[in-house]
Amino acid sequence: MPIEIPTDLTPELVPLSWLLGTWSGAGRLGAGEADDEHFLQTATFKANGLPYLQYSAESWLTDEEGAILRPLSVETGFWQLDRPMNDADGGPGLIPADTVPALRTADDVEALRNADGGFDLMANIVHPGGISELYYGTIKGPQIQLSTDAVMRGAGAKDYTAATRIFGLVNGDLYWRWDVAAQGKSLDAHASAALHKINS
Repeated sequence: MPIEIPTDLTPELVPLSWLLGTWSGAGRLGAGEADDEHFLQTATFKANGLPYLQYSAESWLTDEEGAILRPLSVETGFWQLDRPMNDADGGPGLIPADTVPALRTADDVEALRNADGGFDLMANIVHPGGISELYYGTIKGPQIQLSTDAVMRGAGAKDYTAATRIFGLVNGDLYWRWDVAAQGKSLDAHASAALHKINS
């Protein structure tokens, strides 16, 4: 299945362009064993003209047949190539970016390739309950590997210390796995899912 790249996409988002759109599908909590619970998830990646993707995902517990039982969770965040910000970039706060992107051409983006032929990636994801994750990792073609560099917890948040996430595009579907270290336990299978694109 070919990946279509929008003609107005900010150049540095081209490596992330295969994520764009809304995805929906089923998953399992834990390692997906026989007694692990089922869930449904809808995830959206969208571009807004700035050098990052906006990400949001909403999940619901379901029965084995996929009937929704109750809300499970939501998360939201931003994904971008990991590079030093410069004067052309916006922020902090409402300081506007230049009208011309910081990276203007494909050659500017290619200069960011790492030694493995991919790109370094950063994602920050926020959860209800006072938890925010900062991930660093890599994207190489339609594959992403992320590990937390920091997990920030509010004073009343549950114990949560680290996580890894992997994403991959397989035959047009978005597969992901999320491992978590929480509640005194070491990094272990938390959830996984296969999502189908429902619109671009």
